[in-house]
Amino acid sequence: MPTATEFNFLESIASIAPVVGLTVMAVVILLLDAYLGAQHRRGIAYVASFGTAAVAFTPFIWPPVEQTVFWGGTIVYDGVTQIFQVMVCLAGAIACLMAIDDRGTRNRGEYHLIVVISTLGACLLVAANDLIMIFIALETVSIPLYILASFQRKSERSAESGLKYFLFGSFASAILLFGFSLLFGFSGQTNIALIAEALVRGDIVGDTLPPVVIALTMVLVGFGFKVSVVPFHFWTPDVYEGAPTPVTAFVSVASKAASFALLLRFLVVVFPQSLVLQGQEMQAIWVNLVAIAAVLSMIIGNVLALRQSNLKRLLAYSSIAQAGYALVGVAALQSGDPTYGVSSTAFYLFMYTFSNLLIFAGIVLFTEATGSEEIRDLAGLQRRSPMLALAMTISLLSLAGIPPAAGFFGKFFLFQAAVNSNLTGLAMIGVLTSIVALYYYLIVVKVMWVDPGQDEDKPIAIGAPYGWALAISSVVVLFLGVIPSQIIDWARAGAEAIQIALRTGLL
Repeated sequence: MPTATEFNFLESIASIAPVVGLTVMAVVILLLDAYLGAQHRRGIAYVASFGTAAVAFTPFIWPPVEQTVFWGGTIVYDGVTQIFQVMVCLAGAIACLMAIDDRGTRNRGEYHLIVVISTLGACLLVAANDLIMIFIALETVSIPLYILASFQRKSERSAESGLKYFLFGSFASAILLFGFSLLFGFSGQTNIALIAEALVRGDIVGDTLPPVVIALTMVLVGFGFKVSVVPFHFWTPDVYEGAPTPVTAFVSVASKAASFALLLRFLVVVFPQSLVLQGQEMQAIWVNLVAIAAVLSMIIGNVLALRQSNLKRLLAYSSIAQAGYALVGVAALQSGDPTYGVSSTAFYLFMYTFSNLLIFAGIVLFTEATGSEEIRDLAGLQRRSPMLALAMTISLLSLAGIPPAAGFFGKFFLFQAAVNSNLTGLAMIGVLTSIVALYYYLIVVKVMWVDPGQDEDKPIAIGAPYGWALAISSVVVLFLGVIPSQIIDWARAGAEAIQIALRTGLL
């Protein structure tokens, strides 16, 4: 395995340019907030937002080598790393924009600092190639999110959501760390590729299956909490409802996207098809576990969403179902060539990130104007603010999988990957549950456009920050729905780079 010394130092810096940029951005925000005072915090929010967005494009301005490992094997840079780093940085930028006029986060410079630090952790997580780096990055993502969930100190709901998130998160992190410690004990290595080599050779555990299955299960439990899949979803509705809406938007996409990015790499590298213990392929075992979690999440998430009257709780159960759909792509990694599974999952998460940010930006505006998050209070929205109703409709159509929004191709690529991997039954369940989801998404659309409202004569103004957030997210969602090939080809190239690295021993 190559080491950091085999590469040019500037190349190694280029590979972690987003992390370096976000670190600098965090220091700048801290200093600005400390010395400029509350009267300049709106400007600080713009600095945080546009600065984080600029960091997302550093790989295109200063392109690193296509695929390599740096810093003693703890960081890997490839196309998958790049696409997910761009994803989480743009999510952080939009989350900062959304907070400018939100009553729970406005004039709070520390909010933007915490978002940038969590985004930094997410960028590290998607590039992590070592158990120690994975855990440090994961906690760098998670701990700021616990703080953000309880950001409204005078709100009992916010305090409750932060406490629940912290308790569940700490418990899941402990289980994940225990699983990592078992893998280290079996292999004597922390690098994920070297762990796989040791397990395949049977150097430590020999041909013993149960201990490795226990370690695998613990790892999946830890990741299952981070991406909120059944049965590790209990925290999701309360956190989504209690946290400030910009925080909910960021929580729903940042940790989920980064955790899925790592899960894709971790399962492909650590538990490859060649790992056979006591005549059982480890890949078949984790595919079955992932498929079961996907089925439960798609069914339970969509069924429980049908009963919700609060829009944020509806979106919480929707996110559980969406995580189940993404797991369909993870299960599709079982094919001889997992490239399509990786690329379809990456595309789906890219689509989901901007679709979710779009709907939550709309909720922030609506809540600021009305003080309500209830679906019934959306009645007549198209007469109060046609552009806001249109933006929220685009998001809901995307989440439902209706063209021309991006969600249609997102689900199409996932289900096609499942069929190509001989998981036709899983794809069928995904299609059927998507039909169920149409009902509650379209109910919200119907309320906005058809039902009469009591305050139709009171227009809802859209400020500049929200105009930017709504416009950027809407354009991305529609662009991916009309021309999906750009992102899917980008993700496929990254997935192929992982396969090449595994065959050549680079990872």
